[in-house]
Amino acid sequence: MHTPPFRLAQPSRLKLSGEELAGTGMRAAEPCCSQAQVSLPNTNRRAKLAELDSHLHCSIIGTCLSTHELRKLVPRFTSLDRREASDLEIHHSAVELAIEGGSAAKALHKLLDEHYAVAIRRFEAAADEAALLDLWDDALKSGDIPPAYWALMTHRYATMPVRQKAFGDLHMLSHLVGAANRADIRRLVALEADNAELKEKIERQQARMQELTAERDASIAALQKQVEQLGAQLARVLPANADADADPAETEWHSQKLRDKLHDADQRVALHTSRREAAEQRVLQEQESALALRKSRDQALSLLRLVQSECDALERATVDTAEPADSGDARRASLAWLRDKRVVYVGGRPNSNAALRRLVQASGGDLTIHDGGVEDRKGLLAAALPGADVVVFPVDCVDHDSMNTLKRVCERHQIDYHPLRTASVASFVELMSRLHASARVQPGAAPASAFCLRHG
Repeated sequence: MHTPPFRLAQPSRLKLSGEELAGTGMRAAEPCCSQAQVSLPNTNRRAKLAELDSHLHCSIIGTCLSTHELRKLVPRFTSLDRREASDLEIHHSAVELAIEGGSAAKALHKLLDEHYAVAIRRFEAAADEAALLDLWDDALKSGDIPPAYWALMTHRYATMPVRQKAFGDLHMLSHLVGAANRADIRRLVALEADNAELKEKIERQQARMQELTAERDASIAALQKQVEQLGAQLARVLPANADADADPAETEWHSQKLRDKLHDADQRVALHTSRREAAEQRVLQEQESALALRKSRDQALSLLRLVQSECDALERATVDTAEPADSGDARRASLAWLRDKRVVYVGGRPNSNAALRRLVQASGGDLTIHDGGVEDRKGLLAAALPGADVVVFPVDCVDHDSMNTLKRVCERHQIDYHPLRTASVASFVELMSRLHASARVQPGAAPASAFCLRHG
C-alpha cells in the first residue's frame, strides 16, 4: 500500500484557519495535502467510487475485491488477457478504471455494493462521524475489514478526517503483515519437522491398516469355515435324533447354541468391518493434512530462498565495501557495477533511502531519489529520469501514477528500469548484484538518451 497524498493529522488541527496556524507557529499544509483534504460535499447520498480521492482507489480495490473477481471484470473494459495477465497488471488496471470513472467505475461500484450490502445497511445507522468511527473500530477488532472499509469510505457522513483514520489503520495492518512474514520463516523448520513426523505416522497407520485387513480376512474365513462345520454337524445330528425319536428339548438346545455361535460370528465380522472403515477414514484425513502442509512448506521455502538471496547479496556488498579501495578483488565486488553510474530511485521510505544513497556513493555511483510525489513535486520526476543508467522502484512503496510516468519516460528514452520486491536495502543490493552479473556476461551499454527539457 503506498503512502497517501495527505498527512495523517488530527481532525482538530485540520479545522484551523490560516491565521490560527500563523498564531500557533505551525506551517500551512502543502498544496498537494490541502487539495487531498477537501472532502466531498455533504449530501444525503453515499459517495460514488469515482468521486473519491484517486489515492484511495488502490487501498479500496486491493482490500475489498479479490484478484479472481477482478479477472472477470477488468478484461471487459481493457485489452488485458484474463489468463495471461499478472495479478499486479489486473490490480493496476482496476485502479486506473476507478480513477477514470465511466462505465468501468460504475461496474466496480456495483460489484462492491452487491458484495457488502449487509455492511452498508449496518453503517447506514450511523448518524454522525463518532458513530461511524465506532462501527469502524468494532470492525477492526473483529477482523472483518473489507466490508467495513467500503461502507465507511462511501458513507454520506464520511469526512476527510474519518477517511484518513480508516486509511491509516489499514496502512498499519500492511506493516503487521510484513512482520508476520518473518514469523513464517521461523515456523518453516517446525513445519518441515511436522511434515516428516506426519509421513512416518501415515506409513505406520497404513501398515497397521493392512495388518487389520489381513486379520479381518483371516477371521472371516475362519468363521465361515466354522459355520460350515456347524451346519454339517447339525445336519448329521438332526436326522439321527429324528430316527431315534430324540428329545425335542435337547434338539432345541443344540439349535440355540448354534444360533448363538452364528450371532457371535456376525458381531465379530461387523466389528472388524467398522475398524477397517475407521482406519481408512483416518488415512484419508492424514493424507489431506500432509498435502496441505506440503503446499504451505513449498510456499515458505520459496519465500525463504528469495529472502536468503537478498541477505546473501547484502552481506557480500557489506564485506566488499569494508575492503580497501586498492584491493585486487575490488573490481569483482558485487556493487562495482555502480561505479560512474547514475541510478534513479522512485518511492521507498526515508530511512532506507538514506542508507541506499550512502551505499551507492561508497561504490562510486550517483543516486537520485524521488519519493513519487509525497514531498517532491511529481513534475520533477519526468525531468529526473533522462540521462539515468537504470531506474528502480519498490512495488510496495510507490503510487500508480508515478509508476506509469517513469515507465512511459523510460520506454521513450530507452532507459532500463527494474521493479523491486520491497523498499528494503537488501532488495536493492540483490538487484544491483544481478545487474552486475548480467553486465559481466553481456558487456554492452545502451546509448545515452538525448532529452530536452523544453521539447522532450
